[in-house]
Amino acid sequence: MEVLEFKGKTVDDAITAATVELGITSDKLSYDVVDEGSSGFLGIFNVKPAIIKVTLGTDLVERTQEFCDELFAAMHVETKVDIDFKEEENVMNIDLSGPDMGILIGKRGQTLDALQYLISLFVNKEGDSYIRVKLDTENYRERRKVTLEKLAKKIAYTVKRSRKPVSLEPMNPYERRVIHSALQNDRYVCTKSEGEEPYRKVVIMLKKDKDKDK
Repeated sequence: MEVLEFKGKTVDDAITAATVELGITSDKLSYDVVDEGSSGFLGIFNVKPAIIKVTLGTDLVERTQEFCDELFAAMHVETKVDIDFKEEENVMNIDLSGPDMGILIGKRGQTLDALQYLISLFVNKEGDSYIRVKLDTENYRERRKVTLEKLAKKIAYTVKRSRKPVSLEPMNPYERRVIHSALQNDRYVCTKSEGEEPYRKVVIMLKKDKDKDK
């Protein structure tokens, strides 16, 4: 971090000088008062200027960009990182691109989920409010959502024909929500989650079978 010194007749004057030179508003300024200054005797003798030290730090997006660049460099995966931080929504969308994105996606998106968790820890380590990090590449999240919705409807059809419940493979919370949402308005089948993480899975069953369990 770079530290700059600014002077003025008063602390307010020193702050104004800093904001003008740096092109930022005072509420974005991080500074320490070194000397409050003195007007001296009759405003002529022993006059001392006020002095502040301003610390210039990188903003959150820049720090996250640097973290991601170092992370993927350590993984030896050529990756371009594009960050879109919607501050008013506390959402940071990070899109990855490169020739070997399959490595970063991993089996059923497990590597991508792990990277998202890791980056989220970094982003939120110093913040006062939680920022949701959404990591994606090659539109994988949307493609996976469509695949899961199709799977849910296919399994629901099987359950209706066989009249037997079907348990899906273990999924993360987001993917389970996709399954539940895809079938929430189905007249004949319902869903429930069972098991412990990370092996928690969705079960699709006839609604009347669920009523029997009550």
